[in-house]
Amino acid sequence: MSTWRDLPFDTDDIIAGLKPWIECESPTFDAAAVDRMMDLVALKCAELGAVVERIPGTLGLGGSVRARFPHPKMGEPGIMISGHFDTVHPVGTLAKNPFRREGGKVYGPGIQDMKGGNYITLEAIRRIQEAGIVTPLPIVALFTPDEEIGTPATRTLIENEALRAKYVLCPEPAHRDNGVTTGRYAIARYKLRASGTPSHAGAAALAGVSAVRELARRIIEIEETTTEDRSFSCNNVHTGQWVNCVPDLATCDCLSMAKTQELLDEGTDWLLGLAGERNGVTFEVERSVVRPVWEPELPGTMDLYAKAKALSEELGYDMPHASTGGGSDANFTGALGIPSLCSLGVKGAGLHTLNEHIDEDMIIPRTRIMAGLLTTLD
Repeated sequence: MSTWRDLPFDTDDIIAGLKPWIECESPTFDAAAVDRMMDLVALKCAELGAVVERIPGTLGLGGSVRARFPHPKMGEPGIMISGHFDTVHPVGTLAKNPFRREGGKVYGPGIQDMKGGNYITLEAIRRIQEAGIVTPLPIVALFTPDEEIGTPATRTLIENEALRAKYVLCPEPAHRDNGVTTGRYAIARYKLRASGTPSHAGAAALAGVSAVRELARRIIEIEETTTEDRSFSCNNVHTGQWVNCVPDLATCDCLSMAKTQELLDEGTDWLLGLAGERNGVTFEVERSVVRPVWEPELPGTMDLYAKAKALSEELGYDMPHASTGGGSDANFTGALGIPSLCSLGVKGAGLHTLNEHIDEDMIIPRTRIMAGLLTTLD
């Protein structure tokens, strides 16, 4: 009788299957692009016999795909796969980082974060089905469109699905040492806005008060408070387009990550306290989406990790674990106390850059570990 150890995974097959997914660019804020990607995902899940739901998007974002795979216990608490198909790469990034195989690596926007991990999960399910293996628990996959911006539209959807599950597996990118994530720091996002006084930059520069200059000062002030335990990072800076105008408005986004919820809350109080007027510019701070801390090494999560580690070691690979920054949707499921394991996806480097790639030689081991979890968790 076949087991997860015997499943005939093929590197070339998996890479070929990934190609159309990577070439379907899907940046979060392009809802139509994300929906095109979700159509490919829905088709793949339907081919595997899943009951597929296309859940409409909100907040101007793309929709989600929920797939319930055939099982005698379908509908009972089982394994939830939590993944996202939005990326940080705008449409056109393929021209700079095209899908290709070079030197044992496979490149492309979103291949590591996290289309590759989602794909190998579905490939594991495909091979399990072909082998006639009935998993001890039913499997449901929920793929969402907004993780890269903090999951503002689908957090409740994810949490409600997780509350119906016994375990949550999240195929975000593997750590460089083949490790997985057993806890994540708390994260918050903020909108910063500076309002000054406009004037003609050539004829009456001194009559104006530049919002850009003050926002720049504030950004430096905020980011210089970063420590190993709590960080602040600002980006997405916007202002007027006319250089011959002293700018009266400037905005940016700020992200804070903290090892504990207490540190995050203290940082939020401090940042909100910066609001007010200074140097003739009004400064406003608005809190946006938040990811709760997923406390490290919770008993249920560590039991789940021990099973994954044993599978990996059987294949000859150590699998360390860590609590890390860089949020994921496992923040939500872990914070609910549901045994969750993150970073079960592909191994590579360069995520969120034009060098994003995965390592060919680890595609099959990581796929087999996922198959092992799906066929042994009970």
